Amino acid sequence: MKALRVLNNNVVLANDETGRPVILTGRGIGFSSQQGKAVDPTLIERVFVPADDRPHDADADQMAEALALISEEVLDAVVTALGDVGIEGRESTRPTLAIAIADHVAGALDRAARGTVIEYPLRAEVQTLYATEYAQARLLLKAINARMVRQLDASEATALALHLVNAGFVSGDLSFTYTMTGVIQQMLAVVRERYGVDVSHESMNVARFITHVRYLFVRIQQHQQLTGQEATIGVGIRQHYPEATRTAQQLATIVELRLGRRLSEDEVSYLALHVARMTMEADGTAA
Repeated sequence: MKALRVLNNNVVLANDETGRPVILTGRGIGFSSQQGKAVDPTLIERVFVPADDRPHDADADQMAEALALISEEVLDAVVTALGDVGIEGRESTRPTLAIAIADHVAGALDRAARGTVIEYPLRAEVQTLYATEYAQARLLLKAINARMVRQLDASEATALALHLVNAGFVSGDLSFTYTMTGVIQQMLAVVRERYGVDVSHESMNVARFITHVRYLFVRIQQHQQLTGQEATIGVGIRQHYPEATRTAQQLATIVELRLGRRLSEDEVSYLALHVARMTMEADGTAA
């Protein structure tokens, strides 16, 4: 790999063997690199590859500058911890994740130094709706703290989990993840109030519903809602579960009001199927 720009001692913008711009991080990598010269591969700790759907040159340059603004201690702790807990490999196609987490860690440490305490009101929701990411976040927090002189509070696992959830979306804006969390909670509340059923995350069908809705949000973000190909199945679901379909239409209205996106008939049908499974589980029957 050949260096294009040396951002600081630990961040270098380079071209890989195919000419693709990449961001390299590693202790002292910038100190030992020169523009146009090969980068010492033994100094490369992490390779960040900008997303394919953005202009590579501009994207890589902006990402490299953002990483260079983060302190050496925080950047090293975060990128290493992401690898240690298996969230990211040595080569990452999600530099925004490392940047977002490192930026959050830097802010959290600054707040702690000033004695500012932040309460995360979504802690219960995050633990319930994003159990996998929350478990990863706790491991990530432990790995980050193991490499830092100053320590992050255990409550920061909630914020880290939200960043991990957000990494699955096209948008890098955490506000979409906050909105999704609220919408899922609102949907479950409708099912609970309409049918008088327990929507605890311990229920397998509730867990499946949450997973389905999360992927629905991804499809909404990517403008790839289910439509057409599943029409026959969708008609069958709507005919077989009319009451669940009416509930699903109510849930679709919530999505439209909160996100400004109208769900396709097939998406509504699959919501109806999951609603039917949750209510039938409570009745002791099978969907």
